[in-house]
Amino acid sequence: MALRNILIHPDPRLKKQCTPVTEVNKEIERLANDMLETMYDAPGIGLAAPQVGVTQRLLVMDCMKEEGDTPRPMVLINPEVIWESEDRSIYDEGCLSIPDQYAEVERPAEVKVRWMGLDGKPVEEQFDALWATCVQHEIDHLNGTLFIDHLKPLKRQMITRKMVKLKKEIARGRG
Repeated sequence: MALRNILIHPDPRLKKQCTPVTEVNKEIERLANDMLETMYDAPGIGLAAPQVGVTQRLLVMDCMKEEGDTPRPMVLINPEVIWESEDRSIYDEGCLSIPDQYAEVERPAEVKVRWMGLDGKPVEEQFDALWATCVQHEIDHLNGTLFIDHLKPLKRQMITRKMVKLKKEIARGRG
């Protein structure tokens, strides 16, 4: 396993529609393991393949973040929301590709998601609370959507300007 670099917005790769994974092979397993290690190291609760520069429909997540919780690493290949509740919830979302920036985003409170596991078998699960927010946020990444795309234009532009500045500082070796 290896840590991968997380792309920082704005980056055109974060805005691309990802292609489906056609077969689970050693390369996909390695990508999933690297992404889990990268996510935990960041630290974060979710990471989508485009965030590490891979435009394939794969995400990892683990919302067990309280001290003493047993980790529940999940790998979702080609995930799709197949049902969403009418009830809505609002979470103060952040993103590893948009460091230190948070904003309230409204999404369905519960979703049922279907995906393929690393064993190649189909899986379905219903998520609520933080898990529901996380899986929707990560699936958005696979569709080229960032959480700031759900915000009003002025707030989105303000955050984008901060990220451009951060990327310049990193490039100069100050980040």
